[in-house]
Amino acid sequence: MVWKAFGIAVAAGCAAWLACLPVSADASVVIGATRVVYNAGEPEVTLKLSNEGRSPALAQSWVDTGDVHGTPSNISVPFTVTPPIARIDPSHSQTLRIVYTGEPLPKDRESLFWLDVLEVPPKPGADSADANHLQLAFRSRIKLFFRPEHLQGTPDAAAAQLAWRLTRTGGQPAVEVRNPTSFHVSLTEISVQAAGKVATFDDGGMVGPGETATFPLKGDVIDAPDAKVHYLWLNDYGGSVSGEAGLAPATASVSK
Repeated sequence: MVWKAFGIAVAAGCAAWLACLPVSADASVVIGATRVVYNAGEPEVTLKLSNEGRSPALAQSWVDTGDVHGTPSNISVPFTVTPPIARIDPSHSQTLRIVYTGEPLPKDRESLFWLDVLEVPPKPGADSADANHLQLAFRSRIKLFFRPEHLQGTPDAAAAQLAWRLTRTGGQPAVEVRNPTSFHVSLTEISVQAAGKVATFDDGGMVGPGETATFPLKGDVIDAPDAKVHYLWLNDYGGSVSGEAGLAPATASVSK
């Protein structure tokens, strides 16, 4: 999940003044999943938003195509989200309905979108109307996968079919991974072990259907017959699953 705070841009010279302002920096609205899978043929999918704060919250929800700067007014996606704006009282929840509107999407692989939830805090009450306040709007984004019917294979088997190769990029060790399947594979950790040396990548990444991605490694590792890659990937429920695979021989250095 991508978490961002929006709505305030401050010059450095204002820092001392802002330090005197009361600030609420905790998001109250919690999304009930870390990803959404929309299986083709379903009339809709639902997702629960819960307000775990102590004040009412206003939540705006929409779907984008991957542009973090996209807003509901300037994007075009084959989904509608209802309600697009909802007030959620403390300790209450709101169910979002996500409906595919039928525009053509690839039938031989998953398509990736993002669900956005923007939480706007309430205005200060009358008892503090004269005080200075700094308010933040919190925006969360989670992946939305549209999964066509009758795809070959299964999402749970996709990670085991990844093809790994040790390489170098910018003079540093890296691992290249190719995804021959019809499913996206989200990786959270990668560890390469060879000849007693270990190099890791722990920033997280994703490899789409038919795509190849390169992940730079921290540490030193050499090409050896016993080279293995250990990785963690996320299933449809956001659960972490471990995997292990052999490595193809290293390729020539790539400068980036």
